Amino acid sequence: MTQDTDILIIGGGISGFLAARELHLAGRQVTILDKSNAGQEASWAGGGILLPIYPWRQDAAISDLVLDSLKRYPNLSRELHAATGIDPEWLPCGMLICKNPDYDLAIQWCESRQIKYQAPPTDILKKLQTECDQPLWLPEIAQARNPRLLKSLRAYLLQNGVQIIEQAEITAVEHQQRRITQIKTQQQRFSPTQVIVCAGAWTADLLKHWLPDSTLQLPIQPVRGQMVLFDALPETLNTMILDGDHYLIPRKDGKILAGSTVEQAGFNKVTTREAKEHIYHFATHLLPALKNYPVCEHWAGLRPGTPKGVPFIGLHPDFDNLSINAGHFRNGLVMGPASAALLADLILQRPTTINPSPYALTL
Repeated sequence: MTQDTDILIIGGGISGFLAARELHLAGRQVTILDKSNAGQEASWAGGGILLPIYPWRQDAAISDLVLDSLKRYPNLSRELHAATGIDPEWLPCGMLICKNPDYDLAIQWCESRQIKYQAPPTDILKKLQTECDQPLWLPEIAQARNPRLLKSLRAYLLQNGVQIIEQAEITAVEHQQRRITQIKTQQQRFSPTQVIVCAGAWTADLLKHWLPDSTLQLPIQPVRGQMVLFDALPETLNTMILDGDHYLIPRKDGKILAGSTVEQAGFNKVTTREAKEHIYHFATHLLPALKNYPVCEHWAGLRPGTPKGVPFIGLHPDFDNLSINAGHFRNGLVMGPASAALLADLILQRPTTINPSPYALTL
């Protein structure tokens, strides 16, 4: 049986969910396909800091998506919570960045992007064991709790008629005259008006496998990240801490997430004892109080890495009804709302609030 659908989204992570929401709000019929269980890959595994790591060291195109998303998150969180009863735990708990050798550049970025900053409160510093280098306190930076945000988005989409089909491995893709005409899985086939690929770290391989003659080869590669979670009590830590390349994130219930590694391991999601010990040592050295609490979880995820961390968002140059929203590396959550809005604007031919050129599929 062939199922007609207006929008077929391949990939049920944060990018796919948010794109589905935008297009549903525009009145489109949306179906999401996921090869396994939706919302269980990098979107679930990340930390949920709603700011890139040292954003002033990264491409301006990343900041443009980030700042637009930060404006959207409070209303998005409230809307999802009200509609589903599931709190995404958007929490403006602030972030302390302990070491800033490029302090002047950091201040310039904060001022140009209207991000509030100040000297760190002494009560935070007293809890830590680290040598600060021009520390910077960003009191309004927020986090979202990835699994709960995804669970809330999923419930919202299902309530509003978006179809989510899981365990749906693609078995064939047919195209003719610059259009994707059919996508088949083992269970059924789809005849979509528009196709969007939001498959994260798997995006490039999926396109290469099913569209081998395409002129576009996206440089998206999996980058493994491992995290640990401490079963701490509330008030152990009340703000996010970035120290060097690692961080601590306190959740509403007191648990503290520590991360993360950046590993070239292909599509291998296995966790390692070495990474766990490394993160544990970092976390308990930085915040000695964590020695009193056990590690209750240790997991790994595969980020969709790109050369500069800039995602690909836009229309495929070889197909008129195919578009991509992928390659967000470590910043899928924080760039997610703006990325989805930009993609929807391009598909629906609406004016864009962000210049789409830096994200275009023009390689």
